Amino acid sequence: MLYPQNIEIKLGFDKIRERLNELCISTLGRSFVEKVRFSDNYDLIQKMIRQVDEMKNILQFEPTAFPSQNYLDVNYQLSKAAIEGAFLTEEEFFNVKLSLRTIQECLRFFDKKEPEEFPQLRELALNALTSPPAPLPLRGESSGVFPPLNGRGAGGEIAIRNLLDSLDKIIDDRGKLKDNASSELQSIRKRIQVQENDLRKTLDRILKSVRSNGWISDDFSMTIRGGRMVIPIAAEHKRKIKGFVHDESDSGKTVFLEPTEALDANNEIRELESAEKREIVKILMDLTTQMRPHVPVLRKAYTFLGIIDFIRAKARLAIEVNGIAPLSLNSQVVDWKNAVHPLLYLSFKKQGKIVKPLTISLNSENRILLVSGPNAGGKSVTLKTLGLLQYMYQCGLLVPMAEHSTIGMFKNVFIDIGDEQSLENDLSTYSSHLTNMKHFLLNSDRKTLFLIDEFGTGTEPSLGGAIAESILEDLNKSGAYGAINTHYTNLKAFADKTTGLVNGAMRYDAEHLEPLYELEIGKPGSSFAIEIAYKIGLPKAIIDKSKQRIGNQQVNFEKLLKELEIEKKVFTDKNIENATKQRKLDQLLEQYSSLKTYLDNEKKTILNTAKLQAKELVKNANQKIEATIKDIREQGADKLATKEIRQELQDFQEGLNVEKLVPVRVVGGDTNHGKEENTEKDVIEVITGEITVGSLVRIKGQEALGEVLAMRGKDAEVAIGDLKTTVKMNRLEKISRKEFKQKSSVKSKVVGMDMNEKMMNFSFNLDIRGKRGDEAIQEVDKFMNDAIMVGYDELRIVHGKGDGILRTLIRNHLRGYKQVGKTQDEHADRGGAGVTLVSMK
Repeated sequence: MLYPQNIEIKLGFDKIRERLNELCISTLGRSFVEKVRFSDNYDLIQKMIRQVDEMKNILQFEPTAFPSQNYLDVNYQLSKAAIEGAFLTEEEFFNVKLSLRTIQECLRFFDKKEPEEFPQLRELALNALTSPPAPLPLRGESSGVFPPLNGRGAGGEIAIRNLLDSLDKIIDDRGKLKDNASSELQSIRKRIQVQENDLRKTLDRILKSVRSNGWISDDFSMTIRGGRMVIPIAAEHKRKIKGFVHDESDSGKTVFLEPTEALDANNEIRELESAEKREIVKILMDLTTQMRPHVPVLRKAYTFLGIIDFIRAKARLAIEVNGIAPLSLNSQVVDWKNAVHPLLYLSFKKQGKIVKPLTISLNSENRILLVSGPNAGGKSVTLKTLGLLQYMYQCGLLVPMAEHSTIGMFKNVFIDIGDEQSLENDLSTYSSHLTNMKHFLLNSDRKTLFLIDEFGTGTEPSLGGAIAESILEDLNKSGAYGAINTHYTNLKAFADKTTGLVNGAMRYDAEHLEPLYELEIGKPGSSFAIEIAYKIGLPKAIIDKSKQRIGNQQVNFEKLLKELEIEKKVFTDKNIENATKQRKLDQLLEQYSSLKTYLDNEKKTILNTAKLQAKELVKNANQKIEATIKDIREQGADKLATKEIRQELQDFQEGLNVEKLVPVRVVGGDTNHGKEENTEKDVIEVITGEITVGSLVRIKGQEALGEVLAMRGKDAEVAIGDLKTTVKMNRLEKISRKEFKQKSSVKSKVVGMDMNEKMMNFSFNLDIRGKRGDEAIQEVDKFMNDAIMVGYDELRIVHGKGDGILRTLIRNHLRGYKQVGKTQDEHADRGGAGVTLVSMK
């Protein structure tokens, strides 16, 4: 049951119906728009919704594959063809031909698809092809146009194909009968052509003679008057040529003369033209007779065409308003996320504005929502959005809301929106509201959705509030679902303590006194009447008197709501700020933990290396000393020999001097705590020669030493410690293996590295959209090396969707990293296949 009768106008569904009419291609589809009705048949609604959703997918992903023109209404022609003795004209058959071709293209579209694709529309097409068999022709009647029908239902696709074949043979692409439509017609038209050519030659000869005599100007030529070929001639010379005058110019200076020599030829042409018309009528009559038995089949096919046009219009509307098919339940529930009013969305879209979405929930525990808040804050739009979207869905239309929304079914929809005062029925505004409330109370049940705007207004506030509270109590007992707008404080308090009711507030910026147009369920809203009066500039004395008149209790209640709104906004901002700080703190703690682990490991490595070097140093020194003592003894303590041996020992000692280590520079905190930063750099000797795989190299301008692992054109893959990186060849310098052994162990362990800074600046997100394959690989290698160094577990690489070439290249390359555990697509809401998530081991 719907109430009132003009519910569509009040909700704005009449505008939706108008837009559907505009989106239809033909009157066939528009006829179904007018038949749109609200339904509570769950199975029927689901069928209609799936049909529209399938058509939406076709229009979005295969827009050129589905026919979009010649949705012609030929029902009048079919009715005419059904009458014995009647026949269709060439133009009417041409319209039948064009529209049947559109039907055929629709059917072929679904034939080419897999059975599981577009099941609802496929079923619709199959139903259009099934009909009772057409009656057989009577004995003696011609049946040459349509062979016997069989296949998918008598009178189905085969009938359409055969009829199109026949029309293609008879009607050309200009809508005229072809010359070879019959042998007789072809013979007549050839004879007409011969006669016209002969006549034209005769008139050309006469026209040249007239021109040479100066009786007409050179720009005159033969023409047609009354269906006969004539020549123009000056009026004063008309008696100089024998013939018949058929017409004259407006000025009377020129007459159109049929010479006597052309009389017989013109008569012959006229007779042939009459014969041609008779033959055309005969052909059209025969074609109509052959089509007549199949009119029922064709009517069903054109019904299918109209339904397709109608569904196509609904799908186009869904695309315009971002409509979807949400999860649907055959029960009473409203759980909508980010729903928008479609008409408001279309209007704002033209103005470049954005509609604030509505998130609303009504369930068995909170069935009735009591919405409060300031005027012009969005309360009425909330009610109309709820009513219109529910009405649209139960009319078989897709609705604009988030995918994870849930929509239910209601048998009754009652609304009380707007002013219904009537002079004819002697109804005031308040009386009309009470009349509506009477209907609500008598007819509401658990399958009812009611919407009431400005509940209880129109009379003395205290009485209106008391009556409204009593009505609300009974509506709650009926088990109905609904939403109510109000300013009454007693209703807010009643909803707060009554099961089944829940308060809701239209959010308002109490600090700047501006509406936010957002619904918040769970608490009442303030009307902000006093604050708005201040903002408008009402005299302070009047506002103070108003406060005294309404009493402290009401003022304190409104003040409390205002303060709560301000405090909520402040705490919301603080929570966001604290959450941001907490994330940064967690990140810093993780970075410091990684850094500590790194430094501990490096400390152990340096100590172990130093111990090994010291052990080797002592061993070599002992060996040298022993050798020196032995040489002195063998030389018999000769002074000169002893001096030379001592000099050798001195040289050996100097060669054993340990190089000064470059201290590790730890960055972080306010001071370095006594650790100095070394500014001296060891000079590394560079050697000449070609750099190949296995060469030991240094990066120009840096202290990093490494080994070339692979060559890729002008790039080289270099291992620097445990890290791999790709470097341009012109940035590398070749060094000796001795130099590498002396410098690499020290430099790789003690060269200053700002790990804190690297961790702070590292981003787990890499965007390589628009880069070529080789550039992208270099970026990914650098990114992965940094990620491995700082110890990130989850990484994100944005490469875009496109044809998937870059995505495949990147994922294949990542398989070469032993540190990578797996790669997968991002969530569909955050990029889907256009983003690769990398999980490290």
